[in-house]
Amino acid sequence: MSHQPSHQPCVLLCVTGCIAAYKACEITRLLQKAGVRVKVLMTDHAMQFVGPTTFRALTGEKVACGLFDDPEDPIHHISLAQEADLVLVAPATANIIAKMAHGLADDLLSTTLLATKAPIAIAPAMNTGMWEAAATQENIETIKRRGCRVIEPVDGRLACGDVGSGKLAPVDGIVDAALRLLRGSNLLSGRSVLITAAGTQEPIDPVRFIGNRSSGKFGYALARAARDLGASVTLVSGPSSLAAPSGVERIDVGTAAEMYDAVDSLFTGADLLICAAAVADYTPAHTASHKLKKAYEHLDAIELVETKDILAAMTAKKGERVVVGFAAETNDLLDHARSKLVAKKCDAIVANDVSQPHSTFGADTDKVWWITADGDEELPLARKEDLGYAIIQRAAKLLP
Repeated sequence: MSHQPSHQPCVLLCVTGCIAAYKACEITRLLQKAGVRVKVLMTDHAMQFVGPTTFRALTGEKVACGLFDDPEDPIHHISLAQEADLVLVAPATANIIAKMAHGLADDLLSTTLLATKAPIAIAPAMNTGMWEAAATQENIETIKRRGCRVIEPVDGRLACGDVGSGKLAPVDGIVDAALRLLRGSNLLSGRSVLITAAGTQEPIDPVRFIGNRSSGKFGYALARAARDLGASVTLVSGPSSLAAPSGVERIDVGTAAEMYDAVDSLFTGADLLICAAAVADYTPAHTASHKLKKAYEHLDAIELVETKDILAAMTAKKGERVVVGFAAETNDLLDHARSKLVAKKCDAIVANDVSQPHSTFGADTDKVWWITADGDEELPLARKEDLGYAIIQRAAKLLP
């Protein structure tokens, strides 16, 4: 059974009458994937594009549609306003933006927006002429001054056939912005964080390589968390199918030697290094120029040499910088992790047992130990996204 945090953050997703309303379904799913509870509020016009039944099925929650649609909650706009940790209006029409700017409150959405004390983010979507209109731009500036986060629309072909600004921002960008507001702080503002992720691939010949099953999910979760907490983040990634988190600089490498060179060149400018990558311990001494044949080219007698130890090399010259390593083990987890902490001279080790189904390579969850010279702390089974924040927050406390 996966661990659930004591308070699952809640996003009130408000859908308005725009052709892009269908994209709110994908926004819902991505927020849920990030461990967020989603409640949906729809305007009358939104229901002309997508029905409340769809969102009820996706969220397992009642869908709020009108001021008086819930007999059990006669003051619906207040309960919704108080329950939300973040209010996200996506898509946001020119009409609701105008209401927000002028404090109008004549339906469930506008009254809820006026009543809430939670952060508000909007993702506008409309015809180019409507978006560029002086009234809309003045309204946008007004709500920005009041603290509303505006996820700017992009240029593109619109539903009406026009080409220009006003197209809803990409869904993943909307979700990333929402999560930054929901979870973010200035804990690492002004800090530079360097993270390694995924596995390396050591080529034997043009076809084969020595590698491992690392997906990079944990390293990418750490990068998102560090970004959300205000850091400038560089992610040095081995081969991975994952998309780079927006706002994070990703440097792609293939081999352990390439990862070493990238980390070594970037370490000088980093305040915090987290080595989450599963780096190969050995690499072929020579890479064949052609595919080796098992029958007559002695494929079973490949000479292996040790790769450079990135973690040990960086701790040897870290000074006041903080270095955190990972220990992925299959037995004697704590003993191996504590030994690694001492041998590699790093500030902390994150230890996990990859022999367990919930913590293995590629899993969305993990159970880890945070190990320092001061002791061991067990972090219960949770999504890697949530553990990313827990680990980054602990690492931040080690910074001078």
